[in-house]
Amino acid sequence: MTAKRKINLIVYAPALVSKDNRPLAVVHGMEHAFPGLSLEWKVSEDGRPIALPQRDAWLTEGTRDGGFPLVCNGNENSPVMISGWELPAASSPGGQSQLEVHASLPPNEAGLSAVADVLEAVAEIARAHWGHATPFRASVDIARQTRNRPDDLELPPRGLPVLTSPGAMRAPEVPHRLGWLNYWSAAAAQAIGFPDPARDTELLARARRTSSGGWVVQLTDTPLDLDDPAHLDALKRAYERFPEIGGRSAS
Repeated sequence: MTAKRKINLIVYAPALVSKDNRPLAVVHGMEHAFPGLSLEWKVSEDGRPIALPQRDAWLTEGTRDGGFPLVCNGNENSPVMISGWELPAASSPGGQSQLEVHASLPPNEAGLSAVADVLEAVAEIARAHWGHATPFRASVDIARQTRNRPDDLELPPRGLPVLTSPGAMRAPEVPHRLGWLNYWSAAAAQAIGFPDPARDTELLARARRTSSGGWVVQLTDTPLDLDDPAHLDALKRAYERFPEIGGRSAS
């Protein structure tokens, strides 16, 4: 499976602290949310899967420098993997360093059936501010919305709005961008004004509440495909609805 055939999942959470048990809990939570998943492999320097007979101990030992090492399912034809690293304070909203948790799932029946549960589990256990799960192709165009330098005048693709760089945003609770499946903590939802029963009927029809009071909000019924005019329009409407996302609101 090529890199272009995957669903990217990322959540942004408070930075790890000494003896933080979240990395191991996140891996266990992902396995529980994805039926049959076993993340008991690492990847060698030449890309080969290597079994981890003492995975939990290895992962705990490897949790340092603000992140945790990659573990995967060992299946090169249908890979599932997760890892985490620190986003430094200088590059983070509000000048607060963060834990970035990255995962990838295959866009097959099993992956698509589990992705919402995996996003919710990883985000809730990591105590994430916000996150998303998005097919690779759409995530590339969404990433190109960010203007990281003042002299970067290239417009985003497909008429999508310009997003400010994460380090210039005011608070980590404000989402930086949208995706196909969006996780918003209770604080993030409050920051962007979701939900508004009068304006969010369509989004609420594809949303669910989490145990912590956050939300998982799905933009389109099928995986986000920006070559589909209806999907592109749904993404643009969501950006119009939430101007705080991406630091576009002056409020």
